[in-house]
Amino acid sequence: MEAQRPRLAPIQVTELNLDGPDGAVLSFGPAMSGGGGSASPGASPGASRGDVYALVRLRGRPVATVVCHVPPGKNAADVVAVAARAQLAAADRSGHLGGRTAEGPAAVSDHDLPRTSVVVATRERADQLARALDSLLAQDHPDFEIVVVDNAPATGATQDLVEHKYADRVRYVRESVPGLAIAHNRGIAVADGEVIAFTDDDVVADPHWLTALTAPFAADPGLGCTTGLILPARLGTPAQILLESHGGFAKGFAPRSYDPARPPADEPLFPFTAGSFGSGANMAFRARVLRDIGGFDPATGTGTPARGGDDLYAFVSVLAAGHRLRYTPEALVWHHHRETWQDLKNQAYGYGAGLTAYLTALLVRRPALLPALLRKLPRGLAHARTITAHREAATAAVPGAHGAQDYPWPRHLSRLERRGMLAGPLGYAKARRRVRGVPLPWSPPQGGRQT
Repeated sequence: MEAQRPRLAPIQVTELNLDGPDGAVLSFGPAMSGGGGSASPGASPGASRGDVYALVRLRGRPVATVVCHVPPGKNAADVVAVAARAQLAAADRSGHLGGRTAEGPAAVSDHDLPRTSVVVATRERADQLARALDSLLAQDHPDFEIVVVDNAPATGATQDLVEHKYADRVRYVRESVPGLAIAHNRGIAVADGEVIAFTDDDVVADPHWLTALTAPFAADPGLGCTTGLILPARLGTPAQILLESHGGFAKGFAPRSYDPARPPADEPLFPFTAGSFGSGANMAFRARVLRDIGGFDPATGTGTPARGGDDLYAFVSVLAAGHRLRYTPEALVWHHHRETWQDLKNQAYGYGAGLTAYLTALLVRRPALLPALLRKLPRGLAHARTITAHREAATAAVPGAHGAQDYPWPRHLSRLERRGMLAGPLGYAKARRRVRGVPLPWSPPQGGRQT
């Protein structure tokens, strides 16, 4: 087992802001420093050496990531800029340059942005939470609140942090029943925003994140949900590098809308390919729509035997109710991937379990979807199995893109993911028994019912 672990050197995560494909470098430096990629105090454009993973921005907008090697004695900004311009030029010629498509976001004034509640569910990770809250409090959105939901706490660390350091700026709510979906539902119950955004305690949000994530709601009254771009905050361990090199959480740099009235031709399994829509660390819902669908299924998500699937269930439920979903890459958060090999193994198993748990939840709670789901389910499960098999054969995009070294997705991680798929329905059944009788923390819509 030990021999299957790739030996990888840390990769520096940076940002490069260009004026245009052939323009000047406006800024280059460590990621997450704010201000669209400006270097942090004491950093210099030539400070990076070795393998570099850079977010590329055009006039401040995220449009690509580039991976390159900075040789000793070379200026990192120059090396990364050359690689970035070549990649952007190729994408522009092929018509796949994200951020410059006709689907770009409509201009929305600050006055039109909806009042928003940001919900962060957490459990016993006060240090990480503080980092996330600092970034959320720096958002350029003009009208928002932050709600921290402390899920089944074992200590008073989270409450002490919020009440002592963020007393007048963050609301603290306790939810004693364990489970991410249950914690999110508690946040929905107390939120006062027209839009409710969700992120995790292990992210750092770009200062423009909340504005970009919520502006589409003002532009489209039929929109029920938005998701955004998730990039790695650090690539310091083999587990972090391996996860990011084989997909990570990013969904690309081209904005996209999903409309149930016009199913996308390139997704025959729509809307059950919910994993392509986004992830729970970066999502927002129109509050009325989210409450109308019953919120998140409490028998799904981290902290339950189902292990995941809460976000996927919500995405499909919004689409099934006739609302549109939009992915917008300008809504950026930096995610701290788990660092250890055991974390990666747990994540692989959890992905598989969450996938089939969410499909089971749809069968149980939304029987009207049953004919379409059963019709597409065999292809969906075959597709999921193909993905894990493809990972085993594929070489890494990070850092293999510049020829440093190539390595496949370890077979035992694929086996863990498949084992999770088999366990997901049973895990959901166990979780459902545990939460039976737990009421929604808000009144369901008239004529609606809770199952």
